[in-house]
Amino acid sequence: MNNEPTVFLVDDDPAVLRSLTALVKVVFPHVESYTSAAEFLDSYRGGQPGCLVLDVAMPGMSGLELQRRLVEQRIDLPIVFVTGHANVQMAVGAMQAGAVNFLEKPFREQDLWDSVRRALEQDECNRRRRARRQSVNERIATLSPGEREVLDLILEGKYNKEIAAELNLSIRTVEDRRARLMKKMQANSVAELVQLAMTH
Repeated sequence: MNNEPTVFLVDDDPAVLRSLTALVKVVFPHVESYTSAAEFLDSYRGGQPGCLVLDVAMPGMSGLELQRRLVEQRIDLPIVFVTGHANVQMAVGAMQAGAVNFLEKPFREQDLWDSVRRALEQDECNRRRRARRQSVNERIATLSPGEREVLDLILEGKYNKEIAAELNLSIRTVEDRRARLMKKMQANSVAELVQLAMTH
């Protein structure tokens, strides 16, 4: 699988698609072109980094329908819409569903390049956030049930003495569990521990 960020272009007009491909490749070298939403869905492998530049009005599955399908399949690929058939309601709906931009044809080349750059940056940011969440989940999974109990009470703002009383444990036992869970969570302070738990 190619792990380079790829700009996926979808437009049912072959001439427009050729023009878009040439334009995008001026700045972004990795481009894949598709003449229908269905063709893109069939070939896209989940997890590929990049963004989608998508026509709105296409026969068969429209661009907005493809956007909905991606949301349903939990494919978090940033979308830049390009269209010659825009209306305000359509644009608002697309943006509310997470589109990065909604460009009306004819658009300035720079506007497209800027939108694609923003979409790729968003994708990279999303990937970093997901990787961090997964890392935190893996750390939490290593905690014993007793350590997890202590963690939950720390997150409620309780001190060792209160935790010991609530769990009917000695303060020393609570301190030991706390030290172990801090190490497993790779947290240097309670503030950092809370941040990690919020990520989870």
